[in-house]
Amino acid sequence: MTTMKAEKTAAMQAAAVDLLDSVPAGLLIAGEWVSSSSGATFAVDDPSSGEAIKHIADATPDDGIRALDAAAGAQDVWASVAPRERGEILRRAFDMVQERKDEFALLMTLEMGKPLADSYAEVTYGGEFLRWFSEEAVRISGRYGRNPEGTGTLVVSQRPVGPCFLVTPWNFPLAMATRKIGPALAAGCTVVVKPASATPLTTMYLAARLLEAGLPAGVLNVVASSHSGALSAPILADPRLRKISFTGSTEVGRVLLRQAADGILRTSMELGGNAPFVVFEDADLDRAVEGAMAAKFRNSGQACTAANRFIVQHSVAGAFAEQIAARVRAMKVGRGTEKDVAIGPLINQDAVDRIDSVVRDAVNKGAALLAGGHKIARPGTFYEPTVLSAVPADADILRTEIFGPVLTIVEFDSEDEAVRLANGTEFGLVSYVYTRDLARGQRMIDRLDTGMTGLNEGVVSNAAAPFGGVKHSGLGREGGAEGIHEYLSTKYTLIPAEA
Repeated sequence: MTTMKAEKTAAMQAAAVDLLDSVPAGLLIAGEWVSSSSGATFAVDDPSSGEAIKHIADATPDDGIRALDAAAGAQDVWASVAPRERGEILRRAFDMVQERKDEFALLMTLEMGKPLADSYAEVTYGGEFLRWFSEEAVRISGRYGRNPEGTGTLVVSQRPVGPCFLVTPWNFPLAMATRKIGPALAAGCTVVVKPASATPLTTMYLAARLLEAGLPAGVLNVVASSHSGALSAPILADPRLRKISFTGSTEVGRVLLRQAADGILRTSMELGGNAPFVVFEDADLDRAVEGAMAAKFRNSGQACTAANRFIVQHSVAGAFAEQIAARVRAMKVGRGTEKDVAIGPLINQDAVDRIDSVVRDAVNKGAALLAGGHKIARPGTFYEPTVLSAVPADADILRTEIFGPVLTIVEFDSEDEAVRLANGTEFGLVSYVYTRDLARGQRMIDRLDTGMTGLNEGVVSNAAAPFGGVKHSGLGREGGAEGIHEYLSTKYTLIPAEA
């Protein structure tokens, strides 16, 4: 058994080396992989070990403008490409992602740390945006009709907004790229993509597949950089840019919105979350526990849709907490490539320290620690999956986006109190409600201030659905029929009757 395990580990390591060698190390500008204008590189680290797994080109502000030059130069030609042809390129890219699912999954686990099971799930989810928007490309429509006065004909058409700047986060390296690139290309827009410096390799590997699928030079440009603000500023200030789409923290989103204001740019912002997970006393408790595990611990809790505050009716709070704590204590923590691992590393040491700080604050203020609650002394950036109950209202952990494997429980008595607690945040991305009472479920859907709700469901994301929030959780929607319209502008033409 030991020999077989060693052989499997060696095979995995060999596959990782070969895969990393096949990932481009340069910047993608005008269809070519090129070095940074400064010649500088930066390291991409494996959070499971802290070791560098690849060095890649570190884009400068000048490189960002070179990428925008390429996108602007390709815009008119790409916009004139038939929608069917644009869709076929995206469909071929989807097929390539599925054919290389093992490579994409392993690459995400290597650079981000998530368990392989989570990575395979992301390959399925992320790939769907390529397939979905390959189909939406041919469904861009307008309208045509006589005006009410009878003096002419109204023609309403949709046109690509123009060159776009797409800024993606580190936690879902494939899905966050396809969720932006897919609709932009389907709409006829060219793009400059800036992947997160912590996890750029998956985006670069995806870009290589899109080129193989027939995407013309200059339509997609990728510039990874360790100096995001310096790279982004001149791109956002350039009058040729017409849109920015960003996924990340609300704090950074505010900065980008201010910068986008000068150019009156179209903006899509998918920002922070503080999702409530409400469990009523009439809920199917086993189903609620299953939903809670998915909503909290998928991707090791590092998701904007992760449930943050578990708001549980008093009469079932004890049973819910007991079942959850038992499940959490049994979770295996380790490298994402190891068998049966449920919780991988956090993205970096700052994340570990931040989470430990808010857990300590909650415990010091009276929260009960039912499971976990400690840093793990091993190479890499690991934190124990944790359950806190009876969390006091003044605990910092209830007001911050945890972004890690920590589940917090607070109790309520009435429906009105549950709504007050759930809505008591500036964020409004997603909410989860568990109840057998469908009338109550409908009331909660109507009363909760979030852009999305899972009713008796712990995972809501789907390529066919509009993803996005309200309040400080962002602007616009990604996915669904709505997603492509973020990259289209409406044009109205009047044709006189006598023309």
